[in-house]
Amino acid sequence: MDGMSVDALRLDNQLCFPLYACAREVVRRYKPFLDALDLTYTQYVTMLVLWECPRLTSKEIGDRLHLDSGTLTPVLKRLDEKGLVTRARDMMDERNLVVALTDRGRALRDEAADIPARLGACLPLTGEEAEALRGLLRKLLDGMEA
Repeated sequence: MDGMSVDALRLDNQLCFPLYACAREVVRRYKPFLDALDLTYTQYVTMLVLWECPRLTSKEIGDRLHLDSGTLTPVLKRLDEKGLVTRARDMMDERNLVVALTDRGRALRDEAADIPARLGACLPLTGEEAEALRGLLRKLLDGMEA
């Protein structure tokens, strides 16, 4: 193997590894805040989507979160069991599962309102750096979807 091939396989030269490690660390830092709300990270991001638009199909939620139905279905079931959402077949098209916030789900938004700021305080980035990173990650994600 030549030197170039060996360098290409060095962990420190990979883009995927710091993305993976940072994602895991950020989710880990969310845990104490989400434990107080009895939510997992995946349940939390699902609720974020529903707080923006309180009635969506499961497909719309999955598309927004980049989750397949096999991953999303148990999350929605658990949120339903907690009384945060309802799930019902669409009367116009029974293939679609409509998910809607309950009053309890809406009220949880107020309890979660300070989580982004609390998490931001745990990160070693300025507001400008965080915004630049979010923009780069969005560009990467959008480019991979195309």
